[in-house]
Amino acid sequence: MSNNLLKGKRGIVFGALNEKSIAWKVAEKAVEQGAIITLSNTPVAVRMGETNALSEKLNAKVIAADATSLEDLEQVFVQSMETLGGKIDFVLHSIGMSPNLRKGREYDDLDYGLLGKTLDISAISFHKMMQVAKKLDAISEGGSVLALTHIAAQRTFTGYNDMADAKALLESFGRSFGYIYGRDKKVRVNTISQSPTMTTAGQGIGSGMNAFFDFAEKMSPLGNASAESCADYCIVMFSDLTRMVTMQNLFHDGGFSSMGLTSAVVEDYIDKK
Repeated sequence: MSNNLLKGKRGIVFGALNEKSIAWKVAEKAVEQGAIITLSNTPVAVRMGETNALSEKLNAKVIAADATSLEDLEQVFVQSMETLGGKIDFVLHSIGMSPNLRKGREYDDLDYGLLGKTLDISAISFHKMMQVAKKLDAISEGGSVLALTHIAAQRTFTGYNDMADAKALLESFGRSFGYIYGRDKKVRVNTISQSPTMTTAGQGIGSGMNAFFDFAEKMSPLGNASAESCADYCIVMFSDLTRMVTMQNLFHDGGFSSMGLTSAVVEDYIDKK
């Protein structure tokens, strides 16, 4: 159902790969709420994924780009402003990948070259995105920039590996750049810490994802937040209803981040004994 929360707004959604991805659902809901958008992902992801199908469905231009490249990012913002007819009102950064995880390297045996790639792809790209946008004056006053993160930035979760470090850096960029962007351009910058979600990226963490998903479900008073409900939250954060919220890491996790122990986990442990 549309409430026209984003009527007349222009946006860029980075990272929509397929129907499982949060970015995909954000793109759909943004258009449903009255926005016009462009989509961006890596050239490989555009070729291998389903982004073009989403493009046709939403009548949204796809701009293939490497988010670690300043030149590519500049083209995304320039072409988006040309295509959409003005400055951008909201941006979603939904990008993350760990070559160490993909290659099965444990945290105490990292390949440091691959660690650099993890940080560049999953976190530094967020800083590059904002730096490029600010220099181009591409985001309108009152605009909203969001990045998706995870509680592993603050707590240790087995198997999350160097992605945890990337998410911690991502959140720091949200605060540090958020101050400057707010001070100079009145642009808001926030991160959303989502429940474990069965996206393609989430499932790439490994076999422990199913266990974590089940554990978080039992630990969260409201249960795990779905990708669709996360997209709803993103829409609210893009809207004028949250125009005074910035530099925040916002938990969207059914209460998981505030819990210590629940009866469901205790009962499950007793049953297994």
